[in-house]
Amino acid sequence: MTKGPLPGLADTDRRNRKVALTTLSVALFMGGAAWAAVPLYKMFCQATGFGGTPRQVDSASPTRGERTLTVRFDANTSGDLNWTFAPEANSIRLQTGETATIFYRVTNHSKHSVTGMATYNVTPDQAGPYFNKISCFCFTEQTLAPGETIDMPVVFYLDPALEKDAVMKLTEGVTLSYTFVPVRQPKNAPVAARDSGTPKL
Repeated sequence: MTKGPLPGLADTDRRNRKVALTTLSVALFMGGAAWAAVPLYKMFCQATGFGGTPRQVDSASPTRGERTLTVRFDANTSGDLNWTFAPEANSIRLQTGETATIFYRVTNHSKHSVTGMATYNVTPDQAGPYFNKISCFCFTEQTLAPGETIDMPVVFYLDPALEKDAVMKLTEGVTLSYTFVPVRQPKNAPVAARDSGTPKL
């Protein structure tokens, strides 16, 4: 005698499949949200200066301020990236509203091409909204050939509005810090702009 399916077994299978599909959908949604969160967070930080992130702007300041601050430059590399990375000037004195161009120099000491990408921040955090970058190499994949050295410019200014900030009134200097990390799977990474000129201070 052939036995049919047990009562309720088909309903249980359907419920299990529904739960599995719902769980998979939620997981895919959360994965997509997490993937999108990184560039969205970066855009938010660049627009607002949140967390010491310099703001990205399109042009120089239309006005000059009255204060002059010390801007220091810091460079770091991940331990598994065989590069040397350093600013060509450790610090400069800069009037608010004045545009400056500083170069960072990086050399690949490995025997093969390597791709890296730089992240950055400004300290103190309160300076982030007033540190305006017109151009920089951050968050752009840079591929260096074996033994290659390149100079990468950063063009920026300090917004004169910082002179009205209660916290910044007590601050005499800010630090721009970059950290290069390796990129495991580069996506057609452009080689950084070759420019061996003297920093325009």
